[in-house]
Amino acid sequence: MSHDKKLNQLEATAICGNDISSSCLYVSALAIGYAGQYAWVALLVVGVVLYLFRRIYGEVVGALPLNGGAYNVLLNTTSKRNAAVAACLTILSYMATAVISASEAMHYLHTLWHGLPIIPATILLLGFFLLLTVLGISESAVVAVAIFVLHLFSLTLLVGVTGWYLITHGADTLLANWHMPLKTSLTTALFLGFSAAMLGISGFESSANFVEEQARGVFQKTLRNMWVVVTVFNPLLAFLAIAALPLVEVGQHTETLLSHLGNTTGGPWLATLISVDAVAVLSGAVLTSFVGVSGLMKRMTLDRILPQFFLKENKRGSNYLILVTFFLLCLSVLLITNGQLGPLAGVYTISFLSVMAFFAIGNFLLKSKRPKLPRPVYAGILTVSLALLGVLTALYGNIRIRPDYLVVFLQYFIPAMLIVSAMLNRTAIFNLVLLAAESFAKHSPRVSVLTQLNIRRQLRDLHRQEFVFFTKGDNVSNLNKVMAYVVENESTNRLKIVTLLKEGEVYPEDLLTDIQVLDRAYEQIEVDFVTLDGHFGPELIDRLSREWNIPKNFMFIGSPGDRFPYQISELGGVRLII
Repeated sequence: MSHDKKLNQLEATAICGNDISSSCLYVSALAIGYAGQYAWVALLVVGVVLYLFRRIYGEVVGALPLNGGAYNVLLNTTSKRNAAVAACLTILSYMATAVISASEAMHYLHTLWHGLPIIPATILLLGFFLLLTVLGISESAVVAVAIFVLHLFSLTLLVGVTGWYLITHGADTLLANWHMPLKTSLTTALFLGFSAAMLGISGFESSANFVEEQARGVFQKTLRNMWVVVTVFNPLLAFLAIAALPLVEVGQHTETLLSHLGNTTGGPWLATLISVDAVAVLSGAVLTSFVGVSGLMKRMTLDRILPQFFLKENKRGSNYLILVTFFLLCLSVLLITNGQLGPLAGVYTISFLSVMAFFAIGNFLLKSKRPKLPRPVYAGILTVSLALLGVLTALYGNIRIRPDYLVVFLQYFIPAMLIVSAMLNRTAIFNLVLLAAESFAKHSPRVSVLTQLNIRRQLRDLHRQEFVFFTKGDNVSNLNKVMAYVVENESTNRLKIVTLLKEGEVYPEDLLTDIQVLDRAYEQIEVDFVTLDGHFGPELIDRLSREWNIPKNFMFIGSPGDRFPYQISELGGVRLII
């Protein structure tokens, strides 16, 4: 996708819309499984929760219009460790998205070709998209639009045909289903149905992951469009399925409910169209996962949260090691769950809902820590609180439905967090290894010396990376926060504090005195005070990044006010830390 030509409303909506609207193909069956004939009510409640999140995402991404979703929000409002937790959850969500979409696509293809072995075919589909992304073919906006338009046409046609079928065949099935006894109380059925149905809004966060590629003002419209699609189609399709099919048949066709509905109400031609559409839109969601995770893991690697070898690129500019690692993780999820929709949906929902919760928490942090940052939309405290409550309720519900799914989720989340924690605490780990090597000197002097030399070289390389903070003449309290942030979040012993002067202007003497005091207080960091003539902006950041060989994401500023002439996204990844 070109970064020069910005995506318009239709293109941006299609890319994220393929992700969120693909859930229409399986979420109705999941909701009916728990809420029975009241599934459409549970799906309407999901639409209400999503409406609240429109404002939350609008405020957060409007204030910080950078790629990275929840990871980006927490990185600019709290510590790197908290951001890393959100990033691990997002990666897990992408893994489950890729596997569940590929598996569902093959289930729908199986209805057209009954001899298709589903698990091997799913592996082949994942491998196909691995090959495509390694070759450097990212999602094409034109292809995404074609798939999205076909999908909306197919769903609309299915609604129309099913509606006509009900008019001509009467409401006997609906009445029979309506009087079916629930397995539990109505309240519990709606609660469990709502929890399972929250899977239907997975993909809502995907627009935030490529906001920098969207034209100005488009992001808000993508949120609205996704909300409309999900709030109209999900409850409507669930209601039509309940009206046209006996509930027992819904349970027998969980993976391919809509094509079965099409076959019942319109005949084989409609079932075939729905199956072809399902394969296309679910495949689009797989591709979105590969592209999305590649961007996120590259950003994490640049921020030194993941090992640096992930930055290796092939001739086409693809980070092939990230993509291969992601493919292998997807493969393991598929084989552990044996391609079953239930466990996959459980892992998917837990990770996805956790990311949504982090977005709501990020909104609270943005309000308290970055109050002066301009934002196009404002979500009220009550709105954010209700949305967070909705997500946490659904999270609890999913864990209550199947506690064993939580175990599958933790099998991936815990190792991911251990790797990230090790990367964030490298200095402490290296120092422990040094102590161990020194104590081992009596038993094997040669091994001890070689180990110490190797560890010290790695520590030197790690700490050599310089960081920059641009100050406007901040008081000692703010500068102390900067020093504390760098010590806590970054592995470095070098910091440039830069102040920009207009012609004839001199820096305040107190500033130099404050910096000298802090330089002595934080012995582990060598502070270099630099004064430059010039105007702060994207051009200056570009020039200094090249001249000093310091990546832009290692440059920090305080939170700008509403008179700041640039968008944060124009600064190329410069971080807000106070």
